[in-house]
Amino acid sequence: MSVFSVPLSIRWSDIDANRHLRHSVYYDFAAAARMQLLSERGLTTQKFEEFAIGPILFREEAVFRREIRLEDKIMLTVELYKSTPDFSRWSLRHTFLKEDDALATTLSIDGSWIDLNLRKLAQPNEFIKNVFAAFPKSTDFQWIELTKK
Repeated sequence: MSVFSVPLSIRWSDIDANRHLRHSVYYDFAAAARMQLLSERGLTTQKFEEFAIGPILFREEAVFRREIRLEDKIMLTVELYKSTPDFSRWSLRHTFLKEDDALATTLSIDGSWIDLNLRKLAQPNEFIKNVFAAFPKSTDFQWIELTKK
């Protein structure tokens, strides 16, 4: 699948006292972009309710390379860079690129699925697996195996 990208509009309220993007806004933009990606592929909040399942994050990490300022034109990409073959565990990378394609920030997450009724980790159904199988994958994508402890 081709790269999933969305242009960002930086708002005045997104800027901190140092005149650059507040750190928490990166996480908000990343969450909105990945939910847009899921929704555009049919995995909407209505489907999550129907399946009584939802995404859960174990880790979020941002690595900041260049400042983003109010007037900057930013493109945010989302791609799958690691997953178990059954898509029960996965990692997504969000890349914030400036207008000249300079890397501003990389935000990575590790996630899984939670049963919304039992509040325990869950296995994705076939619909979710198919959505994730068609996700844009990074050039360094790798399949991973879970180790039992």
